[in-house]
Amino acid sequence: MTSKEPEYKNALSDSDLARAHFRSAPKRRISRRWWLLVALLILGAATFIFGIQPRLAARADLKKETANHNVTAVSVTKPKTTSASQELVLPGNLQAFSDTPIYARTTGYLKRWYADIGKKVRAGELLAEIDAPELDDQLQQARADHATAEANYQFAQSTAVRWEALLKTDSVSKQEADEKRNDMAARKAVLEAARYSVLRLEKLQAFKKLYAPFDGVITARNVDVGTLIDAGSGSAKEMFHIASTKRLRVFVNVPQSYAREVGPGMTAELTLAEFPGQRFKGVFARSSQSIDAVTRTLLSEVDVENASGELLPGSYAQVHLKLSSEHAALIVPVNTLLFRPEGVMVAVLQNDRAVLTPVPAAKPEAGKPEAPKPAPAVSPAAPEKKS
Repeated sequence: MTSKEPEYKNALSDSDLARAHFRSAPKRRISRRWWLLVALLILGAATFIFGIQPRLAARADLKKETANHNVTAVSVTKPKTTSASQELVLPGNLQAFSDTPIYARTTGYLKRWYADIGKKVRAGELLAEIDAPELDDQLQQARADHATAEANYQFAQSTAVRWEALLKTDSVSKQEADEKRNDMAARKAVLEAARYSVLRLEKLQAFKKLYAPFDGVITARNVDVGTLIDAGSGSAKEMFHIASTKRLRVFVNVPQSYAREVGPGMTAELTLAEFPGQRFKGVFARSSQSIDAVTRTLLSEVDVENASGELLPGSYAQVHLKLSSEHAALIVPVNTLLFRPEGVMVAVLQNDRAVLTPVPAAKPEAGKPEAPKPAPAVSPAAPEKKS
């Protein structure tokens, strides 16, 4: 037995089905256009957000940065006012007040020396002895020549006296008497020459011993026992070097702008790196009274007592000179100065604007030029930015 499938019959006519088909088609076309429009809007928004907007922002930032660069930012500080008295610091080298080499005045060989480097000697103290046998022989010969000349003079003198007596009795002619008198004078001159020759050689013989010319310290000894010694100071070898260190002198070059403010009698102080925090008193002794045309400085000397001997010649020192000025000044750093054809100028802040103002340059102090009042200036201080 077979089952029958149910049968479905369409109650709609063909004309109704055709109308239903034509009604649903426009609805599908409207839905597709809507989604296309939405996609285009999304694409346009993404293009604006990720493409156009960053470019507009970058262009705005560029305009802002360009505008900021057109305004120069400067550091503004206040000038520092100095007092009427100033301290001028100058470099210098300590030198012994008396410093001299010692050469031999006699040729020979070094027999013995008595002073080595570092020894403190007194004036007239024996330093060395020279053995000069040739000089000794020359002295003996000169003494023998002197004795011969003296004997000849005495004989000529007695002869002249006798001929003068004979002339009174007309036993000899006046011509013969004059000859004897002139011979006596010549013998006397020879005797004087022989005497001075002996004195010269005796003085040379005295130079076989070398003595200290003044109180000081032996700073060099260049010879030893047996060394050949040549007389003189040209090509001869320096035997000793002695320096007087009880008082030292320091030569400094004072700038021309300070030349009228320094003079003898001024007090000075010396500082050395090996004596931190300690100052040594000195006195401005003298100056050359002439400005060096090359360096535009005044060569000056400062003397300092050194009885203890703690200061050593040749050391580097800084000399502090106390100067008095009639007017106070404003100190500005070097990097604030603008050197223009019309002169030295400084940028001064006026109404939030930098104005170039001429400044009459004064005297530098420790690398910081000064400007006399009332000229405005800038000097080291806590900077603040102005634009």
